[in-house]
Amino acid sequence: MDRELEYWLKLSRISNLRTTNRIDLIMTLGGVKNVFEAEKDVLLKAGFTEQHYKDLYSDELNQDIKNTMDMCSMNDIKIIPISHDEYPEMLKYIPDPPLVLYVRGSIPKANAVAIVGSRKASGYGIETAFKIASELALSDLVIVSGMARGIDTAAHSGALDEGGKTVAVLGCGVDIVYPPENSNLMERIIKSGAVISEYPPGIPPSTFNFPARNRIISGISLGTLVVEAGLKSGSLITANFALEQGRDVYAVPGNINNYNSFGTNRLIKDGAKIVLNAEDIMDELSFGTVPFERKKRGKVKIRTTGLGERGRRIISALRIEDLYDEELSEKTQINLMDLHEILLDLELRGIIKKNITGKYMYIS
Repeated sequence: MDRELEYWLKLSRISNLRTTNRIDLIMTLGGVKNVFEAEKDVLLKAGFTEQHYKDLYSDELNQDIKNTMDMCSMNDIKIIPISHDEYPEMLKYIPDPPLVLYVRGSIPKANAVAIVGSRKASGYGIETAFKIASELALSDLVIVSGMARGIDTAAHSGALDEGGKTVAVLGCGVDIVYPPENSNLMERIIKSGAVISEYPPGIPPSTFNFPARNRIISGISLGTLVVEAGLKSGSLITANFALEQGRDVYAVPGNINNYNSFGTNRLIKDGAKIVLNAEDIMDELSFGTVPFERKKRGKVKIRTTGLGERGRRIISALRIEDLYDEELSEKTQINLMDLHEILLDLELRGIIKKNITGKYMYIS
């Protein structure tokens, strides 16, 4: 098996050659091993160039593949070629599927929905992504996202909060935590699902990697939900990939004067299905099939009784946007000493939390 993996890895590293050409060649020759036993003229006729042929048998590539396999072995990273049973079935049918995936954890077999959106999300966006992901997870749908700040983080967290499964697709090696503050989240994802990438271990995050990464997010999923996005958001790239792949696109409407809503509102104007809650997605996925089972929450996680008028004022402010304690004090007219005491109570109830920037945010 190691030898066959070596063949898959070598073939995956040949640059400027479409995956479909590689797959066609493997199928024509009857297996990946036969590609390396084929005559040079056969490969050239199949779309290889002279440089491709040289690269395939170069000492540099041999050493690179050895280093990759050693690194994967040391870091408990699985190498999943497109022929493997664990490779996501729906991903095989996109126009340019990755030939090989690097995986930490186990890719769930269940149906999946992607949830993506702005890294600079508002409290409204975070709350919406978290809530919809939670409810979809309750119906045994896998939540797929990119583990970025903002909406992605909220989507993964919402699924995990209900004991659901989630998959993070990275634009770097799966041995790299990006963004760094999501280290704990990454470990939770690995335990409940998988962190995957088409990039080998050690490859750092790059702006060039993320657009390609987005085709995998949509490619794994039945549909893609965009929660918040500006007109130049990478989330719109994911939505476009979904359309090209013949998958559904959903969008959450937002304030027409808010930049983070420009992209989602435009998607709706252009024909994306408007989504107000998880039911809207499940109804769409169930059209013409057996409806997805709606499960009831097993427990009530927070109690809002006894909050008091000042507690309700704080929650009302944080429903609109994330705020620092000084900003909250100003908006709610509560002095800082009293405010900190109420904030601690709300955190213990699981109603709010402090994010990585130090701002307080409403989470339930």
